[in-house]
Amino acid sequence: MKLRQTSTTAVAAAKASISVATAYRIENDPRLPSQKKVPRGRRRPDPLADIFDAEVVPLLKAAPGIRPVAIFEEMLRRHPELSSGIRRTLERRVRSWRAIHGEEQEVIFRQAHAPGRVGLSDFTDMASLAITVAGQPLDHRLYHFRLAYSGFEHAHVVLGGESFVALAEGLQNALWLLGGAPHEHRSDSLSAAFRNLDKEAREDLTRRYEEFCAHYSPRRGQR
Repeated sequence: MKLRQTSTTAVAAAKASISVATAYRIENDPRLPSQKKVPRGRRRPDPLADIFDAEVVPLLKAAPGIRPVAIFEEMLRRHPELSSGIRRTLERRVRSWRAIHGEEQEVIFRQAHAPGRVGLSDFTDMASLAITVAGQPLDHRLYHFRLAYSGFEHAHVVLGGESFVALAEGLQNALWLLGGAPHEHRSDSLSAAFRNLDKEAREDLTRRYEEFCAHYSPRRGQR
């Protein structure tokens, strides 16, 4: 279309590597091929048009666990003129109806963790417990490390807030106690540690964290 604004139809077709006939066809009707397709209508009358809402849906509501084959047999009993070929159509309609109007189904996203694959780190604010030492509130957090597969856990007291130093110290102690390192380490974004830092300081912390992970990478070997 842009070439056509500055060239003749024939020249534009040559530059676009299409035939002149195609160029004229596009010029006369610039719609995309997907916009020209007419939705395919039903080729045959719907055999369930008169009975699905009137008879099948009441059965589904009255007996949520009823099997489609039982509904199929009941419809054939009520309407002998129906063909046995409607079974697949009826089953699809029943599945579609249940997906929208049926009982809510429990959704489970199962996670399969491999041994030694993932370690998880996070900080927990302990202020809600109001812990005191010698009558004074103890401002602290807990650094918590856990292996996803085995459930191995390590907790480390952090005096103050979240920081790269606190993460590195807690993770290092956990790995020393564990005697190895997982292939992956996942933690929160440590937004508190990066807050109020300029770009150069943030990049420095990122580099230091990457070097820390490289040092404890299982590919280097563990004692």
